[in-house]
Amino acid sequence: MNTPIHPDSILIIDFGSQFTQLIARRVREAGVYSEIVPFQLAEDAFHRIRPKAVILSGGPASTSETGSPRAPQVIFDSGLPILGICYGQMALCVQMGGKAESSSHREFGRAFVEVEKECPLFDGMWAPGQRHQVWMSHGDRVISLPEGFEVFGRSDGSPFAVFGDLARRMYGIMFHPEVVHTPDGARLLQNFVHGVAGIEGDWSMSAYREQAVQKIRDQVGDGRVICGLSGGVDSSVAAMLIHEAIGDRLTCILVDHGLMRKNEAAEVVAMFREHYNIPLVHVDAADLFIDALEGESDPETKRKTIGRLFVETFEAEARKLAMGGHPAQFLAQGTLYPDVIESVSFTGGPSVTIKSHHNVGGLPARMNMQLVEPLRELFKDEVRVLGKELGLPEHFIGRHPFPGPGLAIRCPGGVTRDKLEILRNADAIYLDEIRKAGLYDAIWQAFAVLLPVQTVGVMGDGRTYEYVCALRAVTSVDGMTADFYHYDMAFLGRAATRIINEVKGINRVVYDVTSKPPGTIEWE
Repeated sequence: MNTPIHPDSILIIDFGSQFTQLIARRVREAGVYSEIVPFQLAEDAFHRIRPKAVILSGGPASTSETGSPRAPQVIFDSGLPILGICYGQMALCVQMGGKAESSSHREFGRAFVEVEKECPLFDGMWAPGQRHQVWMSHGDRVISLPEGFEVFGRSDGSPFAVFGDLARRMYGIMFHPEVVHTPDGARLLQNFVHGVAGIEGDWSMSAYREQAVQKIRDQVGDGRVICGLSGGVDSSVAAMLIHEAIGDRLTCILVDHGLMRKNEAAEVVAMFREHYNIPLVHVDAADLFIDALEGESDPETKRKTIGRLFVETFEAEARKLAMGGHPAQFLAQGTLYPDVIESVSFTGGPSVTIKSHHNVGGLPARMNMQLVEPLRELFKDEVRVLGKELGLPEHFIGRHPFPGPGLAIRCPGGVTRDKLEILRNADAIYLDEIRKAGLYDAIWQAFAVLLPVQTVGVMGDGRTYEYVCALRAVTSVDGMTADFYHYDMAFLGRAATRIINEVKGINRVVYDVTSKPPGTIEWE
């Protein structure tokens, strides 16, 4: 049996909770590698990962429903520490011989747990007799415990809010410790990871770098790799990592599709070709892409058109490299862990279409190439840490994410060359004002959007009929959730005035204050 890449790992079995990704984040923050798998694939993943502990996530189902999700029996037979959260608690209970049922006393939102007795999960933070705030989200509840289990905490709606079997190191909690609304939740998860499971917590980005480099060498062997360099942080970090592993057997290809931000292509070429001396092919394909998108208004068609043209462009460049005596057997891209999660429908939910522009599921067979995705185990902020580890400059590491479809999805409605140029100029002014105000690093993502509406305005002594520009700025940690940035009106006034004065084609600017729950935070 092969040795697992991360020998001290925690397997997170996903039952469809909107918070599952946050569990993984909290475990990694505790210095332990974690991996999420859908419950349908959990048994294979268990044998592949060989974890030191297992966490069962929440989910929307009810254990009383016929065919509701279950964890594989091998998990319970393994003797490993197990933590069940919300639905995971009830699955643990039922599968170990207890009972759960739908309840008329539901708990959603803020609640309080009363500590009944000492428990390893509570070490250093909760004591018997105390009452602590947590975040609940359940309509079912446990009504009887399996043999050997005991109650450690209760709430108004959950007499078995926290239970466990000390000898078998199995615990169930009805609340969500992974969300910020449970103030002590991160500490509770650390207690499970370090105290109950006994995992040291020595997973670091330096260790990941070494493992990733070796993994790339093992996969590629003596082959060659072409890397799709988009200009963003993800693909750039992937390219740097692959270059460290195989040197000049990597060729980066920057497809300039005419949908990038102002001067972005030139900046990327200068950094990679001139500063890092990494082989780079700059393909000017703006006419190809924009001609194909001209007048297209459906956002899904835009994404898939761009994805198709990317593949075709890479096929053409691969053929050129092969004719020049440098055939490439691998295509690298900066797929992240949220891309993987959102591209797989774990429970038949909407996640199946969120990341449709990524080739997460593989490449077309005709390309006869394998994917190299060295970042697919990392969250966005972890990629930035890895970029710093690899020596990328701070200003580049902190660059806001800008998805591959670029300005095409920031231009709702039909795409035209004129509209893209208007949007590119407005976006550049907006980012310039953010930097001048010293706000760039406080914002996770900011961009301008050219709305598909025109309004009447008066500029000087003349009547205008021009586009409306929307500005967005969001804060986020992991790219899975987002909240709008709270600008002061003085800043918005300056940015709007500059855009209206300097960009012909815009006569009105609005600010988007939409918050986004877990899932995509793209405009379209």
